[in-house]
Amino acid sequence: MSGMLAGKVALVTGAGHGIGRGHALELAAQGAKVVVNDLGSSVRGEGQGRDAEVVVELIKSRGGEAVADFGNVALEADAEAMVGRGLEVWGRFDILVNNAGIVRDRTIWNMSADDFDAVMAVHVRGPWLTSRAAARYWRAQAKSAGGTYRGRIINTTSGAGLQGNFGQTNYAAAKAAVAGLTLTLALELGGFGVTANVISPGGLTRISSTMGLGEAREPEDFETGDWDRLDPAMSSPVVAWLASEEAQLINGQVLRAVFDRLSWLSGWSEKAFILCEGRRWRTEELGKALATDVFGTRTPGLRMGS
Repeated sequence: MSGMLAGKVALVTGAGHGIGRGHALELAAQGAKVVVNDLGSSVRGEGQGRDAEVVVELIKSRGGEAVADFGNVALEADAEAMVGRGLEVWGRFDILVNNAGIVRDRTIWNMSADDFDAVMAVHVRGPWLTSRAAARYWRAQAKSAGGTYRGRIINTTSGAGLQGNFGQTNYAAAKAAVAGLTLTLALELGGFGVTANVISPGGLTRISSTMGLGEAREPEDFETGDWDRLDPAMSSPVVAWLASEEAQLINGQVLRAVFDRLSWLSGWSEKAFILCEGRRWRTEELGKALATDVFGTRTPGLRMGS
């Protein structure tokens, strides 16, 4: 297949359903050979299945190349094996899309430590393990090929991680951590040609359906070429573009693709500040200074020169 990713080999984790499925289909449509990873578990991360095989057959029916992988991203050996799968089958590895995810929502007073650990394992440990395996391969390739290798990492965050969400202290913490992980990957890997960026996608998926948004639908359930605000594949063209050669200069960035809006997010940035002016902060003076000059919750009144 021809396309912007012709000749590339990609791994998409959590590609059995929803957003990951959309990514795998779009990468394949752009010419990439795809390792379709999915443990086949429930949205809570329980059980196993063969969901990845369905996506592989879809890709093949459309003229693409794909293989299934049923590994658990949170297990070190499985993560390394799924990155190595592309090398084993096609002799190279170029694109890593970390999308696998689960939810175990409860308010913090009702959440168990096991529910926190399980979500963190999939959303943070998993991308770290696959990124490490990919980085080791790309670094070795760069050393033997003139110092560069144009690998791609696209990690997945969420509005919960960027803005918080009631009942998701585990999921929100994990998705915020993904942004920090990716920024650091961009610093460490950018020197030899690898880029690492973040996508914040939207759509009606098995996970979002648990929040009362309706029954989950798969990307192929939507009319090809039409736009639908609930389509889980709405962000997939953005992921495919980030994986392409055109995006070589884009590194350490966060893009949010929700409904009809594609946004570039600036992350944490300074909104306002006050100066201690050469002396230690005084606890009893901070309230007035913060209220007037930082949070704007108290008027400062008339000031000379203003």
